[in-house]
Amino acid sequence: MLFLCNNSVCPTSIVSCPFVKVFYADVYVLPLPPEHRFPIQKYRLVREGLLEQGILQLDELYLPTPISPDIVMLAHAPNYVFSIIDGTAERLVMRRIGFPWSPQLVTRSFTIVGGALAAAQEALQTGIAGNLAGGTHHALYDAGEGFCVFNDLAIVTKYLLKHHIARRVAIVDLDVHQGNGNSAILGGLENVYILSLHGAKNYPFRKIPSTVDVDLPDDTGDADFLAALTRELPHVVAFKPDIVLYQAGVDPLKEDTLGRLSLSKQGLAERDSIVFSTFKHHGIPVSVAMGGGYAQPIELTVAAHIQTYRILKNVYHS
Repeated sequence: MLFLCNNSVCPTSIVSCPFVKVFYADVYVLPLPPEHRFPIQKYRLVREGLLEQGILQLDELYLPTPISPDIVMLAHAPNYVFSIIDGTAERLVMRRIGFPWSPQLVTRSFTIVGGALAAAQEALQTGIAGNLAGGTHHALYDAGEGFCVFNDLAIVTKYLLKHHIARRVAIVDLDVHQGNGNSAILGGLENVYILSLHGAKNYPFRKIPSTVDVDLPDDTGDADFLAALTRELPHVVAFKPDIVLYQAGVDPLKEDTLGRLSLSKQGLAERDSIVFSTFKHHGIPVSVAMGGGYAQPIELTVAAHIQTYRILKNVYHS
C-alpha cells in the first residue's frame, strides 16, 4: 500500500515521509478548580516536552478546528449534544462526566473531535498522524462519563464509514479502562473491529462487550500484557481495516493512581513499538489518540505520553 505525502506519492513507504502531523490546541487545557483530580495540564506539558526534546518540530503541530454539531450527532443523541452546547445538561449528567459545564468545555469538546477527525484524515494520506488529546471512549450515545463528553473514536469511525472514506475501521484500545462507549455505539457494526486490553476489575464496572475484550487481572505486568497484545494484533490485521484508531492511554503504568495494572515505562514503550511496527509492516494507517494517564507526580504520565511519540518517530522514520 502506498500513502500520499505532501500530495505526492512516497515511492517506497511511509518511512520516507519527512514529518508527522500532530494536532493540538491550547483549548485542550480546560480551566478547572484547583482541587480537581483530572490532570488537565498534561496536554500542555506533553506538547512542550515533545518540542523541547526535539521529538516534534513546531511545523509538525497543527491547530485543529472545532467540529460541527451535525458530525458529532453521527454518534450522539441530538438532545444530549445541544444540552452540552447551551449548558442545559442536568447536574447529574455533568457529574457523570466529571467536569463542570463552561463555555470553555464546549469549545474544548468540539475541538478535540475536530483534531481526531483531522488526524484520521491525515493518517489515511500519510500513514500516521496523531491528536494530543482524545481517546474519549467512555462517552455513550446519550450521555458522557468518565471525563469524556463526546466519543471522538466513535464519531470519527461513523464519519469515515458514512462518507465511504474507509470501508473498515479498527480501534485498538490499550487504555487501562475498557471503552464501553466505543462498544455501545459501534458494537453492532460488522465493518468495525474493536480490540480492548484493560483491567478486569477497573472502571467501568459495567463493561459493554467489544469485538475482543482481554480482561487483565490486577497487577498484570509487562510480560503478560505484551503476550496478550502480540496474540491479538494479528486478528486485527486479518480484519483488513483501512485505518486503525489507536487509543494509547498510559494509565496501565504501575504508578498510575487509577490503573491497577503494573506496566513499566519500558513495557509501555514495547507496547507502542509492537502496535506501530505491526501496522506499518502491513501498510495500515494509524491515527493516535492520547487516552488516559493519572500518575503522580504528573511528570510520570507526561513522560509516558511523550515516549509514545518518540517510539512513533523511531518506527516510522527508521
